[in-house]
Order: sequence, then C-alpha cells, then structure tokens
Amino acid sequence: MIEALRQQDRDLIRTRLNSETAKIPWQELQRFFAGGNTLLVAADLDLVEVACAFHQDEVKLVKSWTDAGRVTGVTTGQAGDWVDRDNSLWAVVVKPWVLLQIIEQ
Repeated sequence: MIEALRQQDRDLIRTRLNSETAKIPWQELQRFFAGGNTLLVAADLDLVEVACAFHQDEVKLVKSWTDAGRVTGVTTGQAGDWVDRDNSLWAVVVKPWVLLQIIEQ
C-alpha cells in the first residue's frame, strides 16, 4: 500500500515536472549560470526523471550520475559556446537548480 502511494506521488511529481519543462534560449538562462545554479544532464538520461530524482532527494541516484559525469555543472566554455551559437536548451527547474539538456539537432 505504501509503495503504491509512493509511486502515485512520483507519477504526480513527474507529470508536473514534465509540464514545466521547456525549450529556452541560453540567453535567458545565463543569470542562473552566473549564480552557479545550472546543471547539464547527459543526453542519454531522461531530463524529467533526473528532475524527479532531484525533487525527491534521491541522493544515491543523483550521486551516481554526478560521479559518472552524467550530471555536471555547466562550464564557462560550454556557456560561451552556447552564447556564440545562440543555443536553446531543454530546461526544468528543481530549486535551487536549473537542469539543462542539449537539444539534439
């Protein structure tokens, strides 16, 4: 019963986070980068699932991604490249983080 309620809660959180995910120009995200609040999610991960893990404070799972370099801080080089290219990225907010994913062309 408790596990079913947890899954239902996770499903509701996932649905909400999915609805809050958007394609956003890097220009609009730079202030979050300047504040140190942007994280880049590897292309092979589901952005909404990562956001859900952050939201539910799944420390072991998040740590496994960060340790493997699959969720990392955005570097100055990446930020500069995105400015030069006028990139847009997929983004979702899980305070205090803005989780980003490169849009595959």
